[in-house]
Amino acid sequence: MSENNAAINGPTAGSGIGITPKIRIVVADDHPIFRDGLCKLLALEDDFEVVAQAQDGRQVLEVLHQLEPDILLLDLKMPGLDGLQTLQRLQVAKGKTRVIVLTASDDKNEFVQAMKLGTSGIVLKQTATDQLIKSIRKVHAGEIWLDSHTTAAVIRQFVANEDAAPPPQPLSGAPPRERERSPLSQREREIVALVAQGFKNKEMAEKMFISEQTVKNHLHNIFDKLGVSDRLELALYAIHNNLHNGR
Repeated sequence: MSENNAAINGPTAGSGIGITPKIRIVVADDHPIFRDGLCKLLALEDDFEVVAQAQDGRQVLEVLHQLEPDILLLDLKMPGLDGLQTLQRLQVAKGKTRVIVLTASDDKNEFVQAMKLGTSGIVLKQTATDQLIKSIRKVHAGEIWLDSHTTAAVIRQFVANEDAAPPPQPLSGAPPRERERSPLSQREREIVALVAQGFKNKEMAEKMFISEQTVKNHLHNIFDKLGVSDRLELALYAIHNNLHNGR
């Protein structure tokens, strides 16, 4: 195998009765020492299996196409095809792999872009190992992972972007602040929690035994009440205000 090829391990043999399938992980980073060290740490967890490594975005696309892992740990700063460009390609491909951005960057605009491109979590490289391990399990379970510092930073970036943009025209005569104070119903809080966990409209409809159009109607009302403009802002709002558990 040449140095330019991604290192790929064969898939795990079929699980026996009573054995929980492992979380299959791909690690993408252009620094071999960091990549190898991280793989060794992850291999210590009984429920993890690192199935491949990649050193740039093109290798990531190849590996994900071949192996369809559960989790991709993706560095943003890679040669050739960088992390954000890779996320764009993955969004078009619509695969099932959930992505956690693992980065040393503190560029909040990059965090915002990564979330808009479908990232399920952001973990800084200076984070404690146990938090990274926890994030993998949470994201695999369908949740969105941002630590409190990163969440606050991303929300501040949203606010900064909104302040710099022309103010949107209100949909009704009511001032925006009055709409923000409108309480959410229990049903709306359930919708918010599911959005924060990464569920799509169709999945929420099936889970809640309602029509997809009803979900869309609820989302429209929620956006209006909270003063948010898209699902990402809603997810971040939910996490920041502890609404992501539906309580």
